[in-house]
Amino acid sequence: MYIAELKKRQNGKLYKTVLIRESYRADGKVRHRTIANISKLPPECIRHLKKYLKGERGDFSLNDLQNGKTYEYGASFALKSLASEIGLDSVISSTKTPWRENVLAMIIGRILYQGSKLSLVNTFMDTALWELCGHIFGERPDAEKHCYRPMDELLKRKKKIDSKLAKKHFKNGCIVLYDITNTWFEGDYKFSKEVTFGKPKGGKHGYKQIALGLLTNSEGCPVAVEIFKGNTSDQTTVLGQVKTISKKYGIKEVIFTGDRGMLTQKRVDEIKETDFKIITALTHSELKKVLEKESIQPELFDQMNITEIIDSEDPQTRYMLCKNENEMIKETETRNRLIEKVKDLLSKKAAVKRKRNPQKVAASIGRIFEKYRIQKFFAWHVGDNGEVLWSLKDDIIEKEKALDGCYVIKTDADKKMINKDEVVEGYRNLQKIEQAFRNMKTVMLELRPVYHKTDERIKAHIFIVMLAYYLQWHATQKLKPLFDIDNAGKDKRWTFATVIDRLKSIRKIENVIDGVVVKKNISMPDTEQKKILELLDVKLA
Repeated sequence: MYIAELKKRQNGKLYKTVLIRESYRADGKVRHRTIANISKLPPECIRHLKKYLKGERGDFSLNDLQNGKTYEYGASFALKSLASEIGLDSVISSTKTPWRENVLAMIIGRILYQGSKLSLVNTFMDTALWELCGHIFGERPDAEKHCYRPMDELLKRKKKIDSKLAKKHFKNGCIVLYDITNTWFEGDYKFSKEVTFGKPKGGKHGYKQIALGLLTNSEGCPVAVEIFKGNTSDQTTVLGQVKTISKKYGIKEVIFTGDRGMLTQKRVDEIKETDFKIITALTHSELKKVLEKESIQPELFDQMNITEIIDSEDPQTRYMLCKNENEMIKETETRNRLIEKVKDLLSKKAAVKRKRNPQKVAASIGRIFEKYRIQKFFAWHVGDNGEVLWSLKDDIIEKEKALDGCYVIKTDADKKMINKDEVVEGYRNLQKIEQAFRNMKTVMLELRPVYHKTDERIKAHIFIVMLAYYLQWHATQKLKPLFDIDNAGKDKRWTFATVIDRLKSIRKIENVIDGVVVKKNISMPDTEQKKILELLDVKLA
């Protein structure tokens, strides 16, 4: 008896049949007959049968053992396991379906392999990601079937997913953080109504853009992202977000927190018509008005001790007086630097003795103050012959200096609902949304460049990026003990990117004998990798 391997190509596909056959003699001729079809047996079993039929006995020699393909496994497995542990998979869909698994591949892939969906598909030979999400390793996923169609299905379920996340992370009386940013686009977006010219925030002029608003809980965990036209003003989105939280998510009492540019008095008045409360900060001009109205002395601002003031005209409004020493130094140095620059420019103009056109001289001085924006600190005059006289307003400079580093946080929430320290902490937590935007746009997830051209696909892409940050945020929380004991400066060891790189070096390795894959092993984690997996509550399998 012997084993025969028959190969047949049909309709462009190769079919392989493995048979146990025997030879016999009949009528003086050698003939063959099939004993069994063993095509479905594992390759290692077929190899053993070949050896036994040849009369060979014993185990293989180590010289026969070779390493076959090796590919990334640790990071993909860890994030897939974490997504299941935090319930992200069931939030997307309660049923394990191919489209859900493909969406998870794109979410995890956004953390591990930033780029287009096509580039993610093309990693199929270098990572276990697609294999872990239901695909056969070595078979290339189809970009249309396994990326674009699942994206469309994900977008259809976005409202349900937002509601599930809101129910999980919001509750009545909680603090909700909200901020908005924009991201710019290159290329032709004629099929998009959302991508348009607007006022850029990142200084990227001359490009079309979209705006995206992010809602998080008080810890910065993302809950929902909303897409707006590129020319949308930040503050005009506030009431819509309040209604979404109240009506769609069913959260009736919330302390809505936004920065001073977003929660203007008009928006605060709109929110007051609901049961929502607000936390925001006063603009510089509002701060001065409150100081004058309430007769507040600058000495009340202290970095260590927060002073609380009740509005004399509106007892529901409370002001928290805060101070930041680092900002105080920065503001003082900035103002002094600008004053010295303008003093130098004005001195040069005053030093000119020849007769000049007074209107032209005044216009040139106006351009100086238009550029540096500190005219309130200077008194100046241009004479009939163009002579320039100027002086510093030292009293105004001293008043400004007394307020350096000072800021006022405002809320209309009752003391029983939230105390002054919690109010200040709530406002300061807005920096966590800034951190989310940095990670989503540049640091880790690289939202752009956006390769999709229609609004639906753009929205689905941004939603995937937000869900990727949701997964990253939870991973970062679990890894906090690792980051807390890390060194600083040139001795710093750990970042989230470093963690991912360390996990990526845990590989899946094929063991090959005589060209047959007899087993697949996972490389043993080293001490650091074991610590990371332990913190993430992940056991390799």
